[in-house]
Amino acid sequence: MDAKLKFTNIKLWQEWWHHSQMRAILLYLGNWQQGSYLVSTSLCGLLLIGLLALLPYLSNNQIGIVSAAIAIYWVFLWVGDRASKAIDAATSVWTPIHLPLAVYWGIASIATMLSPARRAAIDGWVKLTIYFIIFACLNRVMRSSNKIPWRSLLVGTYLLTTVLVCIHGMRQSILGAEDLATWTDPTSELAGTTRIYSFLLNPNLLAGYLLPAIPLGVVGAIHWRSWGVKFVALGVAIAAWYCTSLTYSRAGQIGQIAEGLALLICLAHWWASRLPKWTIPGVLSGAVGAIALALVIFPKQRVRFLSIFFGRNDSSNNFRLNVWMSVLQMIKKKPVLGYGPGNRVFNQIYPYYQRPGYSALGAYSVPLEITFESGIVGLACYIWLVATVIRYGWQNFNRLRAERASEGLWIAASLSIIVGLMAQGLFDTIWYRPQVQIIWWLAIALIASFCIQPIDQARAPEQPSPDSETQI
Repeated sequence: MDAKLKFTNIKLWQEWWHHSQMRAILLYLGNWQQGSYLVSTSLCGLLLIGLLALLPYLSNNQIGIVSAAIAIYWVFLWVGDRASKAIDAATSVWTPIHLPLAVYWGIASIATMLSPARRAAIDGWVKLTIYFIIFACLNRVMRSSNKIPWRSLLVGTYLLTTVLVCIHGMRQSILGAEDLATWTDPTSELAGTTRIYSFLLNPNLLAGYLLPAIPLGVVGAIHWRSWGVKFVALGVAIAAWYCTSLTYSRAGQIGQIAEGLALLICLAHWWASRLPKWTIPGVLSGAVGAIALALVIFPKQRVRFLSIFFGRNDSSNNFRLNVWMSVLQMIKKKPVLGYGPGNRVFNQIYPYYQRPGYSALGAYSVPLEITFESGIVGLACYIWLVATVIRYGWQNFNRLRAERASEGLWIAASLSIIVGLMAQGLFDTIWYRPQVQIIWWLAIALIASFCIQPIDQARAPEQPSPDSETQI
């Protein structure tokens, strides 16, 4: 009887859905999308290009408005796909990376509902949701690269935008720039040194924004066919490296080193069959030697880098240590699911725990910030997400290497970006700023766009896409 009743209920539900207004609306949207130029992957790609082009010049609120508009547009696109059942490997957004992403979003949603500062947490949850949808947009657009080389267009837009950012930063290093905050210990040897910030108004933020341009520029110089484009890409990588150094951001320096080593390892592995076995140890030794030599040649960089190890004798180190102690006390009060996402939650809770004279807008450490927002459960889930990205990135990197498909080098750049921004994020939280966060998801989307789904594996091998300009 129970089985018969269950079957009857399902049949009634199907009958209701077949005649419902909701189904009629979805079918209308699907049919409209199929014949409309206003709701298409190409227009979504153009909107993303516009966002990347304007990223350094817009305020956080303006970036939020543009990103929200793109997110709403993606929802229409997604609903239209489901309504018309026009879903294939090119438009599907689901990859193995999406599972931990969805789980983390669920954890953040629960943390929002249970937050002692619920209104502030809802604001942070909305921002988090928009970032995840931006990632879904990037993934969808890049997976349609068999028609238009969206990977190259999106990466190229970001690199060209960094050209103006670097030029303005170099101008500041020559002509000087006003200190907009107390960025340098007034008692150190670097007191009075110009720390450039370009259009982003913060040297640490500028360092985080420029770090991805280094591996993307190097890979672009290798992958793209035109010699003119190669020189431009390499020039952007060099300019981004130089300007990142001029920010004198210690977290940025750590990110530079970690990112550079990761990129060298990936490139050495890519050409491993053509190189002797001692290549990777030799490259790493040479990189360490180059870093040591640079610290000897450039005294300001040496002083700034070595101040990392001064402990509480450096005012910046002392400030961070005091903030970290306060954040740990906050985490102990709500260790499981945290206080909810967003900097507004932090700003409301932190004053109750802060030490006198050590006000802060963030935890100055991404792992601590994630734990504060979503607890130990959220931190474990985000580690799972990053591990999944690296795992599938490396798998597809080796697959494309075996296929001798040069677009696989974008994965090398993305893995390097992830390592670099993670290293920087250990000691700073500019990672949460939209100028860095959107580039972070661009790097992850580059990896996700190469993930093979079951529907892909069942298909016959396809011809190389226009994005594959060169072969090894």
